[in-house]
Formats: sequence, C-alpha cells, structure tokens
Amino acid sequence: MLAICQGLFTCAISIDLTLTALTGYQLAPDKSLATLPFALITVAGAVVTWFAAFLIQRLGRRLSFALGALAGAVGGAISVWSVFHGHFWSFCIGTAGVGVFQAFAQYYRLAAADAVAPELKSKAISTVLTGGVIAAVLGPALAAWSKDLFPTALFSGAYLMVALLSLLSMIVLLAFYRDVENTDAAADIVASAPQAPPRSTGEIARQPVFIAALANNVVGSMVMMFIMTAAPLAAVACRHSINDGANIIQWHLVGMYAPSFFAGHLIKRFGLGTIVLCGVMLNLACAVIAMASTSLPAFYVALLCLGVGWNFMFVGGTTLLAQSYRPNERARAQGLSEFLRYAATALATLAAGPLLEHYGWQALNIAILPLLAICAILSMRWMAASAAKTIAA
Repeated sequence: MLAICQGLFTCAISIDLTLTALTGYQLAPDKSLATLPFALITVAGAVVTWFAAFLIQRLGRRLSFALGALAGAVGGAISVWSVFHGHFWSFCIGTAGVGVFQAFAQYYRLAAADAVAPELKSKAISTVLTGGVIAAVLGPALAAWSKDLFPTALFSGAYLMVALLSLLSMIVLLAFYRDVENTDAAADIVASAPQAPPRSTGEIARQPVFIAALANNVVGSMVMMFIMTAAPLAAVACRHSINDGANIIQWHLVGMYAPSFFAGHLIKRFGLGTIVLCGVMLNLACAVIAMASTSLPAFYVALLCLGVGWNFMFVGGTTLLAQSYRPNERARAQGLSEFLRYAATALATLAAGPLLEHYGWQALNIAILPLLAICAILSMRWMAASAAKTIAA
C-alpha cells in the first residue's frame, strides 16, 4: 500500500516538477520570480514536516497521510483556478498545498523502515520507492498530454491531474492502508536497550551515523532540486523545446526511482558506505557533463546521473537515519532530519531561478561541488567510526 501511495504521490509531484517552473515563468510579473512557485513546494514541506512527525505520532500514520493527500488535492484545485485566471500569487498558494502533501508523503519510506528488522530496512525503503518508477514515466507523460487539455489556459489541465491523483491517494490510504507496527522488530530494538530513556536531541544529532544520514539526505536532495529546478529553464534557454524540457525531467525521474529495484541488494552486497559514495560520484558526474556541454544528449545524461545519484544517497541516508534512533526518539529524530532536509532544499530551489538568470547554467553546476565534497567527508567519517566500533567489539 505504501508503494502504491508513493506511486500516486510521485505521479502528482512529477507533474508539478515538470511544468511548475514553466508555469511560473508564464504567470510571474517579474521573470526572476519564475521558480518561486516551484520553491514553495519545498518551503511548505519544510514548514510542515516537523509538525507532521508529531501529528503522525498522535493521530497515526493512516489518518495523517490521508490529510496530507487532501492538502495536495486542494493545492491542485487552487493551481487550476490560478492558471485559468492568470493569478501568480494564488498559484503560489496552490503549489504550497502540494508541498504539504509532499511533507507527509516523505514519511512513507520511514513508515516502512520502522516496520522491519534492521537488516531489512534498506530493502523496505527501496521497495516503497519502487512505487515511483511507473509514476516517473507516467507523470511527465501525463503532464505533456494534459497541459493542453484546456486550450484557453495552458497547463491548467495538468494541475487538474495533480488534484485527482492526490484525491485518489487519499481514498487508497483511507480504504486500504492499516497503521500496523512490526511488533517483532520493535521488540528486538527495545530488548537491545531495555528501559533506556530517550536521549536529548543534541545527543542524537551528534552521532556520526545521524550526521552521515543528514549529510546524504540533505545534500542529495538539495543538489538534486537545485539542478532539476533550473534544468527545464536552462534547456529552453539553450534553444531546446518545452517538450524537450519535459522529457529531460522524465528521464531524470526514471533515474531517481528505477534504481530502487536493486539499491537494497547493492547495499547488502557492497556495503552502505560504498553506495552512498557512489551516489556522490554520480552527482559529480552530472555537474561535469552539464558544464562540458549544453547539447540535448548532455542534458539527458546529466539529469539521469543526477537521479541515480540521488537515489543511492537517499536510500542510504534513510537507512542510516533509521539506525540512529530508539523507538521513543523516533518523532524527534525523523522530524529534525526531515525539517533540515526540506529547509536546505527550499533554499536551493529559491536560489536556482535567480542564479540561473544572473550567472548561467554552468555556474549552478559549479556551486554544487563543495556540497558534494562535504557529504563525502562526513560519510567517510561515519565509515571510519563504524569500522573502529566493529574492531573494538
């Protein structure tokens, strides 16, 4: 059920990812604001995600996830109205509603990780993310088909699809999903630390495993959104068509989710550290290719590398995060990690449009290099600490 819901969410969000920068450019009174509606998806997610963790703890996952999907449906409907009437600021409100949906949907993978034993966490996370594979292909294709559904309001039909997919997700959650913990896995965790009181947030955050999780989740998502936000606009600026921009994002989304079929197996075979470092290297490859050429094949290959690199870093980072807390620390650890990830990603998406406008596509790719270096260093620090702990044991 979580994989199905992940697929519906990914299909909805991929429509926004494909068209919102272009719609924002069409509606914005100042073209430097073109990526603001896109950025507000992430900004709204950052604001909501901390509270979502505690709401999930209080109301349960089923009802909380359904409320998030309802917010997506309302946001999609507002976006349709805004495009019909040419209202930029109300369009921003609509995309923020989709951001609320995204904030709750990001807990799908963590719900799966918390329901299984430690050795199965990577596989559970990957399984949920596989729900996005078909949606990664279907979403941009649906965006391309539905953008002309209403000839008098270009792109409005696509946002109607966002509303309908969000509504369908809410129905699936309420009708079929059951918020059930894996009691055997929970019992194993509790048995390993009987009567252990919850640690302070600072103590949790200082662990090398939490820092490495944060580095991979934050940097992976920040770099991915920074480049992906600007890519369709950069492609159009390089004299490629709007359909080319949509196809580039479609290829990127396949890269984001297709590795989920085997990421868990790769982690089991080669180790968590190796896979997250491979993710960093693939992001580096994206930057090098994007700086080397602005041809259409270069855009495709760069965005594919970006997607696969994000997947390796995200699955690896989520696995590390799930290993960093006890059951009675879950809401605080997850909430802190997701809030910081969203806040950093929001800054990246807000900056992407103005930086592209003033400095160009190559400068954006140069800017991600220091972030990738920091992530690699922190990941290797965790690997060294883990190895030392294993030797000591």
